[in-house]
Amino acid sequence: MKTESKLIKEFQSIFHTTQSPRVFFAPGRINLIGEHTDYNGGHVFPASISYGTYALGATRNDQKLRFYSLNFPEKGIIECDLQDLDYKEENDWANYPKGMFLLLKQAGYTISNGADILFHGNIPNGAGLSSSASIELVTGALVEGLYNQTIDSLEMIKLGQKVENDYIGVNSGIMDQFAIGMGKKDHAILLNCDTLDYHYAPINLADHVIMIINTNKKRSLAGSKYNERRRECEAALTDLQKELNIHSLGELSKGEFERKKHLITNKVNQKRAKHAVYENARTLEAFDKLQQGDLDAFGKLMNCSHISLRDDYEVTGKELDTIAEAAWDQEGVLGARMTGAGFGGCAIAIVERDKAEAFEKNVNAIYREEVGYEATFYTAAIGDGTKEITEATGGLLQ
Repeated sequence: MKTESKLIKEFQSIFHTTQSPRVFFAPGRINLIGEHTDYNGGHVFPASISYGTYALGATRNDQKLRFYSLNFPEKGIIECDLQDLDYKEENDWANYPKGMFLLLKQAGYTISNGADILFHGNIPNGAGLSSSASIELVTGALVEGLYNQTIDSLEMIKLGQKVENDYIGVNSGIMDQFAIGMGKKDHAILLNCDTLDYHYAPINLADHVIMIINTNKKRSLAGSKYNERRRECEAALTDLQKELNIHSLGELSKGEFERKKHLITNKVNQKRAKHAVYENARTLEAFDKLQQGDLDAFGKLMNCSHISLRDDYEVTGKELDTIAEAAWDQEGVLGARMTGAGFGGCAIAIVERDKAEAFEKNVNAIYREEVGYEATFYTAAIGDGTKEITEATGGLLQ
């Protein structure tokens, strides 16, 4: 039986109904290269993956919204009214879908009655594969489907980011929502975070797989250090603007940066800016290499990205460095790097398919010895973006 069919039965049991809900799915994402460039006006290169968040929903006859997550069963059904969608700490994870309902209503979309909604995510929690953006986008798709609204994809993506920034209070860029909303099977997206211009690049892995390696370290520092790095980059930009007419670090070439870096008086800020500029250049080069089908060169750029994140941006930490450095030494590995905000979360590696088992065993042994506990390994398929899985009739999947 398909996962969807099991989830439909769970929905009917939890909400005591015989009604068949409609089923929606939004993926998680990995970023292949281009880390901490999004808020610096540069390019990122994400792809949506086969892990993600399901949302099953059916409308009600009253104004109640009832949310239940199979990932947090101990929280039970979290209930609120369509007329009272303000952020409430006690609503915990349900603030993400609540925020989408509120912003969609404020944007003028008609949500006339309540709904029962079941969520189930198979993205590892706290791994930095963007489970929150996945919840936001799947909620948007559900609202569009259940309430027969037509919502432009880019508007949905921007509303998801607005939930994150203004409703939840996390000052993140648009990459996560964009990758999840616009993902395409077997393709990565080169996205200019300043202009939102984007191009798809085919990922022809041939005899290779993308391995996601979860450090299993909660990213306790990621939030505070993320905001600190933003401030450091903003300070560097302010120094450069004394002579340069630029709005973001992403506008600079490596050569321009080298000629003008002396303007950045703080040496730490200079290192941060160097990463932003050089990583942006690497990302553009990586797009060209994938277009040419040159996976070897792409892998080398991944390695350079991790080294820059380790030495210039200083957001890796022992766990991610141990995994990346162990991965580089394994047979059949084209490249490996941290992905996401850093300080825990995940790394990714491109590995020959028939070497993947040995890779996992060897890297895990090194990691266990160095760090004291195990990592978790996943093979990621590059899948489509957010979509409805059921037919419009809402019929049960066989």
